[in-house]
Amino acid sequence: MNAARAFPLLLAAGLLAGACQRHDPQAEAAAAAARAAVQEQQAGQMAAAFDDAVAKENWRLARAQADVLLAKFPQSQAAQRVRARYREVEAKDAAAREQVRLARLWSYNDEPVEGGHQLSAAIYAKEDIDTDGSGAKPVRLIFRDHPSWGTSSYLVLQAGDFDCYGGCKVRVQVDDETAKPMAASRPKTDEAIAMFIEDEKALWRKARAAKTLAITFPVKAGGTRTAVFEVGGLDAARLPKWPNP
Repeated sequence: MNAARAFPLLLAAGLLAGACQRHDPQAEAAAAAARAAVQEQQAGQMAAAFDDAVAKENWRLARAQADVLLAKFPQSQAAQRVRARYREVEAKDAAAREQVRLARLWSYNDEPVEGGHQLSAAIYAKEDIDTDGSGAKPVRLIFRDHPSWGTSSYLVLQAGDFDCYGGCKVRVQVDDETAKPMAASRPKTDEAIAMFIEDEKALWRKARAAKTLAITFPVKAGGTRTAVFEVGGLDAARLPKWPNP
């Protein structure tokens, strides 16, 4: 066989050998196993970061670590272990986010006054209320500690007025419990549209124990209105002289 005829055969044999080498099942299996080991190692590192966040009760970070792991290495052993705790972490993350939201609804004030400091905690109703026919406006609940006047709790309107001069009853509902009456009074002043709830310490205890506090009060425009306050984020330590059950 001359060289001209041998060359194509040699070339074909070489290509066939290369093709067989490229499709070697054992080599491919070994390569796949190596890739899987690398991926499992990376997944294990992510799972360790997840475990660390859980141990620190950083639920937002734990959920984020889990999301990345489950998206990138869903078939890994580490993902299977993390997936078993995902719903728990998801729920705790949602609860933590909700607590942050509730805490931000409150505002606190420390004002120097004669005789010391006036401390207050205030929150707006979940929804604005039409108290006089002019349209819905904010209603505010305030707890105050004054060095001379003592402790007090009161509602404040931006429009309209309370029908409570000389005293009245409001109804206070804690979460889904039955509403209960509480004494209230409207001071004879035009400085603010405010109405005191007389047993402020009882109202404070209700606010500390509740997720929502609904207060139904009479208005001069006729009838009653109900203001619902999401009080679950109250930081009671900001008013240290108030009851701490």
